[in-house]
Amino acid sequence: MSEQDPARDERHRQRMQRKKAVVDEKIAVAQQERGVLLVLTGNGKGKSSSGFGMAARALGHGLRIGIVQFIKGAKSTGEENFFRRFPDEVRYHVMGAGFTWETQDRQDDVAKAQAAWAVAVELMRDPQVALVLLDELNIALKYGYLQLEQVIADIQARPAAQHVVVTGRGAPPALLEVADTVTEMGMVKHAFKAGIKAQKGIEF
Repeated sequence: MSEQDPARDERHRQRMQRKKAVVDEKIAVAQQERGVLLVLTGNGKGKSSSGFGMAARALGHGLRIGIVQFIKGAKSTGEENFFRRFPDEVRYHVMGAGFTWETQDRQDDVAKAQAAWAVAVELMRDPQVALVLLDELNIALKYGYLQLEQVIADIQARPAAQHVVVTGRGAPPALLEVADTVTEMGMVKHAFKAGIKAQKGIEF
């Protein structure tokens, strides 16, 4: 436990008072309420994890959510096992065949991505779905499995209150441009590079 320092405590109080005034002013200005497009990209771990975290958060508020997984699909995951426990609130679609370096079949990957996009559009046309998670969509865009212009147009045509979360490394600049929030995950360290295999509950 740190020693008591009245002068330091007072400086801290004054600093937090000034910070609170700044934050309160920003909150007062941010009064617009609408659905947002969030893009989670970068080479670091945590993109899908963050997306599924937001899905769980929305579920906790009693909101209906839709999940479409591009690319992934060959193996069962903890997130799928969890969200399938809520069939009335969650529409969960695993549409991929596995990592692209495993499938090695571009035409099949393209067909699966297009089928997944058709499901995504259906979810984004339903005003009862509050949040749509498009997991690894960026990978499908990166490899040209889908037309970027059409994807952006379909996302922008969604109901005004609906949120969309897009994950995957290599997000195209045009998608970043139309997004409301963009987070780039940077890799500082990863256990896999040290020879530690993917762990249940951490990577899948």
